[in-house]
Amino acid sequence: FRPGDGLLPAAGPESGWAGRPLASWGSRLAAYLIDFLIVLIPVVVLAIVLIGEAGDADSVGGWIVASVLYALLLGAVFLLYAPLLMMRRGERNGQTLGKQMVGIRVVRDNGEPFGFGWGALREVLLKQLAVNVASSIIPFIPWFLNYFWPLWDDQNRALHDMAAQTHVVKA
Repeated sequence: FRPGDGLLPAAGPESGWAGRPLASWGSRLAAYLIDFLIVLIPVVVLAIVLIGEAGDADSVGGWIVASVLYALLLGAVFLLYAPLLMMRRGERNGQTLGKQMVGIRVVRDNGEPFGFGWGALREVLLKQLAVNVASSIIPFIPWFLNYFWPLWDDQNRALHDMAAQTHVVKA
């Protein structure tokens, strides 16, 4: 079966990335920085609260509990922020708060909307985990290539966009 043969719905011109103006590298960077700050602020506040509580406990056990709790909450924030926002329905699908503020969104090449799984694949597994693991083997180069690749790619795609089969477009 092929899209368009009447058996499966074909992606229309309103879906996917074809024909849409691509987001610039600068707008992608701005969205990334905004998202980083949005995640960073609660993480810092949480750290201050937990350190204060652990300091009041004045024991090694209190510090261990605070550290484990902080690590779990930090992991949850980083794992859930982007996928939960990108799975929103309608015009906000494919947008984090940073992308929304800048006026860009991620679209899947096949035109299907983002669900939690696709958001987690792109934002957590590829964009964060894979790049960070590769950067631990070859310091800095994978990170640099991933984030600067849109500067010379004719479709403004980062390496994680190619792997996830996505494009970033103006909203």
